[in-house]
Amino acid sequence: MMMMRFMSASSSASSSTASLSWRKNTHGKLVTSSSSKSSSNARKRDKGNGGNKKSLRVFSRAVPADVRAFMDTLPDEKVTTFPRGAEAGWKVHKFGGTCVGSSERISGVCDLLIDSAKNGNQTFAVVSAMGVITKSEPKVTDCLINATTMAAARSRDYVEELEKLREKHTTTATDLLTIPKEFDKYMESFNKELEDLGSMLKAISIVGCSTETFADFVVGHGELWTARLTAAAIRCKGGKSYWIDAREILVVTEAEDGGVDVDYDKSNYRLDLWNHLTHMRGSLDKDTIVVCTGFIASTPEGFPTTLKRNGSDYSATIFGALLVADDITIWTDVDGVYSSDPRRVKDAVCLERLSYNEAWELAYFGANVLHPRTTLPAMKYSIPICIRNYFNQSAPGTLIAARCEIPADESKKGTKNVGSRVSTAGELIKGITTIDDVCLITVEGTGLVGVPGFASAVFSTVRDANCNVVMISQASSEHSICFAVRQNEADKVVEALNKRFEKAIAAGRVSRVVALNNCSILSAVGQNMANVPGVSAMLFTALASAAVNVIAISQGASEYNITVVIKKSDCIKAVNAVHSRFYASRTPLSVGIVGPGLVGKTLLAQMQEQKQTLLDKFGVDLRVVAISGGSKMHLAETGGFIDLDDWENKYSNENEAADFEKFTDHVEESNSPNQVIIDCSASDAVALQYKGWLSRGIHVVTPNKKANSGPYEYYKSLRNIQRDSYTHYFYEATVGAGLPIISTVKSLEDAGDDIKLIQGIFSGTLSYIFNTLTPDKKFSDVVAEAKANGYTEPDPRDDLSGVDVARKVTILARECGLSLELSDIPIESLVPEPLQNVESVDEFMQKLPDYDHEIAAKMAAAEANGNKLIFVGVVDVENKKGSVQLKEYPKDHPFAQLKGSDNIISYISKRYTEAGPLVVRGPGAGAEVTAGGVFADVLRVCAHLGAPS
Repeated sequence: MMMMRFMSASSSASSSTASLSWRKNTHGKLVTSSSSKSSSNARKRDKGNGGNKKSLRVFSRAVPADVRAFMDTLPDEKVTTFPRGAEAGWKVHKFGGTCVGSSERISGVCDLLIDSAKNGNQTFAVVSAMGVITKSEPKVTDCLINATTMAAARSRDYVEELEKLREKHTTTATDLLTIPKEFDKYMESFNKELEDLGSMLKAISIVGCSTETFADFVVGHGELWTARLTAAAIRCKGGKSYWIDAREILVVTEAEDGGVDVDYDKSNYRLDLWNHLTHMRGSLDKDTIVVCTGFIASTPEGFPTTLKRNGSDYSATIFGALLVADDITIWTDVDGVYSSDPRRVKDAVCLERLSYNEAWELAYFGANVLHPRTTLPAMKYSIPICIRNYFNQSAPGTLIAARCEIPADESKKGTKNVGSRVSTAGELIKGITTIDDVCLITVEGTGLVGVPGFASAVFSTVRDANCNVVMISQASSEHSICFAVRQNEADKVVEALNKRFEKAIAAGRVSRVVALNNCSILSAVGQNMANVPGVSAMLFTALASAAVNVIAISQGASEYNITVVIKKSDCIKAVNAVHSRFYASRTPLSVGIVGPGLVGKTLLAQMQEQKQTLLDKFGVDLRVVAISGGSKMHLAETGGFIDLDDWENKYSNENEAADFEKFTDHVEESNSPNQVIIDCSASDAVALQYKGWLSRGIHVVTPNKKANSGPYEYYKSLRNIQRDSYTHYFYEATVGAGLPIISTVKSLEDAGDDIKLIQGIFSGTLSYIFNTLTPDKKFSDVVAEAKANGYTEPDPRDDLSGVDVARKVTILARECGLSLELSDIPIESLVPEPLQNVESVDEFMQKLPDYDHEIAAKMAAAEANGNKLIFVGVVDVENKKGSVQLKEYPKDHPFAQLKGSDNIISYISKRYTEAGPLVVRGPGAGAEVTAGGVFADVLRVCAHLGAPS
């Protein structure tokens, strides 16, 4: 008989040549002895298996009668055990139900396995029960579970479930098993097992109840049928294949946590027995593919059971450990493990590598990774696990191995540049994941301080309530303990704790047990962040920038994860903010536009023109997700953004009514860590939304003067939010369009200067009018000319009244620290009093010439004094007042030198005196410059979020 070498799961590499002798014991059953040092291990296994009687009895159920008869007469002879370790070079592949959901997919699995064997790999496959391609199809495991449930409920509907199974497997076998002998053999076994199931379920329906063991026995048939079918299909394709019923190999016991533990000694021994019987029927060549059932196993007593959650993945890693395989590949329907949930984080990336520890942490906190228990068998021999996409085999997948170091040539990168957006991507933090629907429970009171065993009393009470603690945090003062549980267990836990500490609460030692509902847990996981300063600061800064409040914090001494509790409503915003901080080399910014009028339209055009340049040069990714006017709005599809080349067409055809709340929610839930709303309207109603937006962590940029020149208390509340949070409120364009008027005030004050007086021409319209007005021109004619050229508002009275200038004066006064209201600013209106209330613009323009003499007289007086009439706004900081008036200035004064519609503002301060004031001059009106000023503020927001300045 063929001699084969192996490495025992409990032996070293030096004992890999040990061979076992097969003999019959006093009971006439097959046992082994060893000619090497491993004989003692074999004898221990013999003893542990009760002389192997039970092991062989269980194992031999699947052995043909003629083989069993041959075993009874088997003379002593030496054979090798199952080939294991590096010399065997096993490649383990696991295929989930989706991968074997149809005949076409099973055929593809067979091709993949055959190719692996042809490449010289010893190939071992673990398969699940057949899944589905479309939701309308029957899922095998579901049919088996349904049939058991129906039978226990005495419903004859279980028969229909069995017929679904018959049709599905018959059709699949017909497609795959092209050799009649293989088809007949498969169908014979399948029909016999299905008939037996029918008889058992009939008995169950008569009794009206089932057992867990029976349910495990029934549900395991799906894997049996798939494994047998896959092995037969490989043979029909010209390959060599055997299949294994994992219940004949794996021995497991129930674990305290509801899972199962593997008895590796017994399982290894049974694998050797299977190998012996295989050699009795034929050889196990290098190119022979072994196909095994996933999910199922046996108890030490020989009863069928399952491996519980993630059972098929667990099967793969268990067999990987039994074989001491080179590697294990888990084939699924995703490209690998992502840095975060791609459904929540648009920029999530597929990770190249993870350590076992990182995989544990991510799985615990809800990521779609291997169950922590699943990695244990692979860790035993440091076997790498690769998660790959069966439907995208060109993707390399994610490798899970012992440790993932920062690349050697960049070993200093993670510590030297902590805080750098680009350098730490995927190095310090591997994944950001969340658990939703948790409740944070706090037990607090002075009686907790220094009392031994109090924490034990709390958590034993939670255990006795049969509830699981997800996260724990305790203050160093010991005044309180807080922990998170699933939301659906919260009431039970609070009730149990109140009952347990009833006397302590009555005595005041425990002040209260409080449940904070509707929370989420966010965890940032990365093995390389251990001992690296500044990682926590980066995480908390990202959360603060997104206006996310941290309720509780937890971090283990290993520093593999940082965990925080936040409000559930903040979860998407928080995970995007943290992911962006650690992964994004760009600054994504979701933009909502209010007021798609002339300025708004121009701004959108500028954004579209500069979008690619900003992305390529500065890493700024602007995504307009919502546009709202006064009566309707256009929202991008969820997770998408508006095409700025076609927004006008989409907006004009939009029928959705404007709704501030819905608009705001859409911007906030746009799967971007940063959001800004730009108000390009002149609406009081929109200005009143700023406080709510800023409080929700949405940045605000605006040229709308209504908020900052409205009630002082409202203005102050906006500034307080800006000062006390990471939310930004920029409004440069409210005073000088694109001119740096407000920023100059801030620069002077930040530099320690003391501003005394600000005065200037703040209105481009009035600048044009008085720069055009000459003694031979009438005031009404110049106003009509300005209106025709688009320099005025549709109603020129809005400009001539001086209210617009007064609003700018009010804003500047407040920026200088004055608590002035708009009503505190005296205004010299250029609208004749009798015309202030005429109904129409046309009537106003017709009657305005009747009052030209008033302006003409003032102009003549100015000329007589060698001066020029100029309409100015003044902020007298020293005297704490402001004014708007028509004043005379010498013709050599900078204000008198102005041309066209330019604005000019002068600053007199401690450093800049009247002899040499600081002067800012340039275009102060027009859609292009105003939109440009707004755009500059948007980029200031990006700079504060981490984009290059």
